[in-house]
Amino acid sequence: MKKILYVLLILAIACTQNEKGTSANNNTPSKEKELITLVEQFPDSALLLETLVQYYRENGDYSNAIKIMNDALKKDSSNARFWDIQANLLFENADTLGSIAAFENSVDLYPKPDNIIPLGILYAQTKNPKALSFADGLILTYKASAEKDAFFIKGLYHSYTGDKHIAIDYFDKCLNLDYTFMNAYQEKAVALYELGQYEASIKVLKRATTLQNNFEIGYYWMGKNFEKLNKKTEAIEAYQKALMYDSNYIEAKEARLKLVGKN
Repeated sequence: MKKILYVLLILAIACTQNEKGTSANNNTPSKEKELITLVEQFPDSALLLETLVQYYRENGDYSNAIKIMNDALKKDSSNARFWDIQANLLFENADTLGSIAAFENSVDLYPKPDNIIPLGILYAQTKNPKALSFADGLILTYKASAEKDAFFIKGLYHSYTGDKHIAIDYFDKCLNLDYTFMNAYQEKAVALYELGQYEASIKVLKRATTLQNNFEIGYYWMGKNFEKLNKKTEAIEAYQKALMYDSNYIEAKEARLKLVGKN
């Protein structure tokens, strides 16, 4: 089905360009206008709709992306994928409560791990005890494929509610199941940092960055730990590594500039 839709997309673009005549060569419409035209020509094509939404998302235009999904959901509120897309858009646009509501609709329609896990994580980050019941449900129903994520959700919930030691135990359970789980390394290191166990946090992050040397968040938190230990040279080097893998890492850039200025 997807192959057929891609063929339709190519043909539709060609037809759109032909309809504009020879003047199109001198006045080529923007990709946005072409995509809007195609969505209007093929209103039942979810692929075209998602392509336009992704175009807006990649260009940071969340207002238009969210509006398109709102309109689509008014027409088809039973489409779990649309709710999932909308939830991610709202989350990226810093609307946590809106994202949770959209994920809840997605889970109601399609209660599978891919939908349950992000909602459980948001519940944990907002200190909602539903996170724990969601995690238990994942273990009960999808233990083989989602136990690691269930432990991660439990760890997050306990970390955000202040039970750092319990959280660390759950992050360790995640890593016992999957030693490459970078999010678990990150959250364990953050919990240790907040407990004032800076050397232990650095040890966790060194393990993570050894497994994945482009783990920029790991280097950033390593820098924060070195700062607490008054090791400014090591902190600057850690922030520089974070920026080497992500030149737009604002927090790392500001932290490095602050230390360089002091020196």
